Amino acid sequence: MLETMRTAWRIKELRQRILFTLAMFVVFRAGSAIPVPGVDPGRLAELFTGDTLFGFINIIGGDNLSRFTIFALGIFPYINASIIMQLLTIVIPKFKEWSQEGPEGRKKLSQLTRYGTIIIAVVQGLGYSMTIANEAVVNKTFLSYFTIIISLTAGTAFLMWMGELITEKGIGNGISLIIFAGIVAGFPVGVVIAAEQLRAGLVSFYVVILVAILLLALIVGIVGLDQGQRRIKVQYSKRIVGRRMYGGQETHIPMKVNQAGVIPVIFASVILTFPQTIASFIDHPFAQRLAQALTLRENLGLVLYVMMIIMFAYFYTAVQFDPFQVAGNIKKYGGFIPGLRPGKPTAEYLGKVTSRLTAVGAFSLAFIAIFPIIMERTTGMSIIFSGTGLIIVVGVVLETVKQIESHMLMRSYRGFMK
Repeated sequence: MLETMRTAWRIKELRQRILFTLAMFVVFRAGSAIPVPGVDPGRLAELFTGDTLFGFINIIGGDNLSRFTIFALGIFPYINASIIMQLLTIVIPKFKEWSQEGPEGRKKLSQLTRYGTIIIAVVQGLGYSMTIANEAVVNKTFLSYFTIIISLTAGTAFLMWMGELITEKGIGNGISLIIFAGIVAGFPVGVVIAAEQLRAGLVSFYVVILVAILLLALIVGIVGLDQGQRRIKVQYSKRIVGRRMYGGQETHIPMKVNQAGVIPVIFASVILTFPQTIASFIDHPFAQRLAQALTLRENLGLVLYVMMIIMFAYFYTAVQFDPFQVAGNIKKYGGFIPGLRPGKPTAEYLGKVTSRLTAVGAFSLAFIAIFPIIMERTTGMSIIFSGTGLIIVVGVVLETVKQIESHMLMRSYRGFMK
């Protein structure tokens, strides 16, 4: 990877793209220091302790929510809007038609996603301002709440624009890189906390070394899960069109072990922490016991977390991959899987393979998500990254390196393409 980066730095266009991306990171961190007007962030500390929904969003958003900056909503409204659009594409025929029209259709869907992001940001901004109203809003007037909502919505819109700008002029996926920057921003704080625990004698030096080794092993496992795939051979028969012969070649369908990515972990975290957060605001013994039971520090919360990750992994894979559509496309272009008839038998085979791969990916994803929690409970040491954060960071780094290598490959073969 280091050799790839050194080679990329020598290419002027790639160097400009990398520098542009780094400059956007600086802008992101600078915006993270601008507070929302009319709010006293010092009164918000107790909302971000423990495994609450606010705490989860705060970790992913780079500690912006706890300080209530203009980036407090983060890029979550855009992520939610994108997921909703993916689901609507399956349900609404017009959206499905646009998704199959190429760049023009995707452009229409992207525009709808942007509008959806603004709507969700306004709703979330209203909800956040009402949630913290009794504690943090200095002057409880209509103008104050309106200013807070506009500031939060503008921050999300700016992050969305910046993410798209990074994708266009920088290197890598801009939205993913913004999330990456927010997570990595908490790394120095985590290191300081671990060092303080070691200095105070709360953990031993050998425990720190063991945790570091286990985290490195976990990163290797995440890389294997991200890159792991099963290749299904597809043979295309020869056919004559006019005076030319087409086909007769062999290719493969790359089926990833973890097709759902980090989405199941995010869904499970949000759904598990939502009732817990609501219960924490209710002043009743049962509600308080429920909020405590649903935390990831308790066995019930941990079991529910694992079950929801596995369930959402199957659900999201089913949404993303349609074996009947893939089998239909193979048959349409004269292809077949050796030993299987085109059509329904091929679709059933692909569905069986997907189900088995999803089982491996879902259980692996659940293990990676809970392993840092188990380590923290066992050793008593504060773990720098959560399982979700590790999956996102490693995935974004791998994807960015791939894009850098593809840019380098294009320039290596430029003479052949002229």
